[in-house]
Amino acid sequence: MSGIWSKITSWFGDTIENMRESWAYRRERAAASADAGGAADPGADVPSGRFGRFWHSLNDGPGFGGIAKRGLIALAIILMLYYPIGMLMVNNIDDDPNFTPTGVNAAKAGGSQAVAMMAGLIDREVNDHSWVANDPFFQPGVMLDNMPSYQTGIMSALARFSFEMTDQVGRSRGSSEADPDLQKAAGLLQYPGDVWIWNPTVSLAPRASSESQYRTARKALLRYNTRLEAGNATFERRADNLMATIERIVSDLGSQSAVIDDEVRLHSSDFIDMNADNVFYNTKGKLYGYYLILKALGEDFQPILKEKNLTKNWDRMLNTFREAAELSPWVVINGKPDAVILPSHLASQGFYLLRARTQAREVANILLK
Repeated sequence: MSGIWSKITSWFGDTIENMRESWAYRRERAAASADAGGAADPGADVPSGRFGRFWHSLNDGPGFGGIAKRGLIALAIILMLYYPIGMLMVNNIDDDPNFTPTGVNAAKAGGSQAVAMMAGLIDREVNDHSWVANDPFFQPGVMLDNMPSYQTGIMSALARFSFEMTDQVGRSRGSSEADPDLQKAAGLLQYPGDVWIWNPTVSLAPRASSESQYRTARKALLRYNTRLEAGNATFERRADNLMATIERIVSDLGSQSAVIDDEVRLHSSDFIDMNADNVFYNTKGKLYGYYLILKALGEDFQPILKEKNLTKNWDRMLNTFREAAELSPWVVINGKPDAVILPSHLASQGFYLLRARTQAREVANILLK
């Protein structure tokens, strides 16, 4: 990115220097013409060729008309560069498998590592990387395709897990009251990711953006963890709660595998499948979100994993989730599964997804015993 920026600044510097030389040349010509009593040949030094004459007219045009013409051309060049350069600067598909919550997001003694991971992921994607799924037309992020799909995939995994936290882990038994902060966070994380502050096709009044809802959800999660650390909230570390959480994740992965299957069956024969990368990166984001949540959940339920002798099975499951989340082809191709030349990246991703789902179900079956 620094190399691109240095080239841009160098280009602008050269352009400004050329403009200075052009203005100096024009002043010299104007002075020479005045000394000669205006007898200079107006057609002298006019280059041949269509582009040459056009460029000469820009640099030699007197008065406000020439300035306006040059200004409009400069504006057109800036607009042509604004979106591609902005896209390069904004685009960030962060699939770091070693991501750890830091600062206020980190869990202290007695807190939940999984809840801290949720808060950390929201903070990273919304505040650090900027949420681009709802960018309006005047921001370069609107032209991005893969990053919005990836971010919404992460958020869908967090939303699914937040339900389980509210219904199972964050309450003593099914008949007890749900934690208010977890309940609030679960509701806010269901908010669509493509909502900006104003959409005249829906309403003329401003409304809550996706970022504002997710930030509020993060604050609710942090409040819950603070109360949990102080002993004023519930986090039931029971085998049946862990099993129910994994079963919910397994169910969601089954639904995502159906999305991949539809895309492969219906569009693998298309000359160019414009939706394949959307499906791929949405699935990638979901797998990455679940990988980090399960990794943190293993720390929360470590005594249960040791008691059930599940440490090796758990680690194998996490490795498969990590491998699936790290798939990152340069270009996503939705070829036929038995193609010789063009691969099917969706089929490869689907294999890892189903393998992770099978291993997660094995863990749930052992927890049931």
